[in-house]
Amino acid sequence: MVIGALIIQISLGAVYIWSVFQTPLRGVFPGWSETQVTLPAQLVIAAFALAVILGGRIQDRIGPRWVGTIGGLTLGAGLILAGLTGSFAEDGALLWLVGTYAILGGIGIGMAYVCPIATCVKWFPDKRGLITGLAVAGFGAGAFFFAPLARALIAGGPYELFGVGLFTLPRAGVFDTFAVLGLIFLVTVVFGAQLLRNPPAGYCPPGWSPPALGPARGITQGDFTPGAMLRTRAFWLLWLTYLAGSTAGLMIIMKAAPIWETFSLAAAIESPVPYDRFAAIASAAAMAVAVLAIFNAAGRILWGKVSDGLGREKTLILMFILCGLVLLGLDWMRAYPLYLLGVSVVALCFGGYLALYPAVVADYYGTRHMGVNYGLLFTAYGAGGLLGPFLAAGLMKGAGGLEYEVLDASGALAMQVFQLGDYRPAFLTAGVLCLAAAALMLSVRAPAAEPERPITSRAAEASEPAG
Repeated sequence: MVIGALIIQISLGAVYIWSVFQTPLRGVFPGWSETQVTLPAQLVIAAFALAVILGGRIQDRIGPRWVGTIGGLTLGAGLILAGLTGSFAEDGALLWLVGTYAILGGIGIGMAYVCPIATCVKWFPDKRGLITGLAVAGFGAGAFFFAPLARALIAGGPYELFGVGLFTLPRAGVFDTFAVLGLIFLVTVVFGAQLLRNPPAGYCPPGWSPPALGPARGITQGDFTPGAMLRTRAFWLLWLTYLAGSTAGLMIIMKAAPIWETFSLAAAIESPVPYDRFAAIASAAAMAVAVLAIFNAAGRILWGKVSDGLGREKTLILMFILCGLVLLGLDWMRAYPLYLLGVSVVALCFGGYLALYPAVVADYYGTRHMGVNYGLLFTAYGAGGLLGPFLAAGLMKGAGGLEYEVLDASGALAMQVFQLGDYRPAFLTAGVLCLAAAALMLSVRAPAAEPERPITSRAAEASEPAG
């Protein structure tokens, strides 16, 4: 089950490589503004989050295998169709990319994403923090493998990890790269879904006894229905803090490449920037996306394990403070090693949010309705997906354009314009949001046990198939 979860999540995690596509897309469609080229990144996260609710409800009833398979097919179809974007004029191209990559692809991601989490939590009630971290670690790590792959396919050249060229790829261009990735994800997600199944009813790991229950221990007795969960104060406090963490993390992850390109080109002493110089900057930007993916994945395992001992609430407070302080100082981290350190710490904390909030839902509200309950909380992540990239684009202060050289389809040098900007207001806003979330977490407590429900309702639930 864990292997299947990792295979699925590594593929789904490629949603975080959007920043690698941003500059090439603006080169093809120079009329797109920063806000327009950011729109697909925002909407894919929103569609993803909403689809988690649908996928969670269905997999709670019929099991994870079929839902994960449908998700893989839908994601693959969305990206393959996105490969046709170049057939449209600028306005039509944006609408097509939103409809295929963002909406169709986002629905596929959400359908498949919830299945490994809900399945693994049911198999490992004794290690909820660690297992949710493992179940979503691949999602964070996906960009490590696919960001360099996308960059190499778009421009042609070596597939590099940590500056080491492993093999050379032909130039596919930005649109065919969407199609290639779509085919890869279709195959891997569908395969991984075949390894998932729910445990038998009443399953308990051998030799394990459930811990003492009650709000004082952060674990609530009983299983909350979605409606009962929505009536608790704790849910809405968790939603607000999850929104803050997602906004900060997704702002950096979805903009990591153009932020570094902006930092580098702001110090450029020649215009136009030569091809070799810009190619090196773009390669470093893609490597930043890959490096933060490692920390994104590691954070899901690290913080999940820490929370099993320290407690979910205290761990979240620590993460919010750390993330907030780094964001407040990120604009001063313009040397490449410092930039990598800054975005990696943000990604480390962001990965932890994706691991701890599912565990908190299981602790507070039980596992019977885990799929849909976490799906409802996950809408905070979707809202953060809209807000985070918007902050980066909407609060960016324009600082003029800078010409740079690229290779066109025939291999000849061509001139394009990079739009410089100041991201400092977005960094400061996201940092303050994280520190506010840390303060809000101080008041979060596990809810009291759900009141008894009618016998008929429980009987109906007991008759649902395990999957």
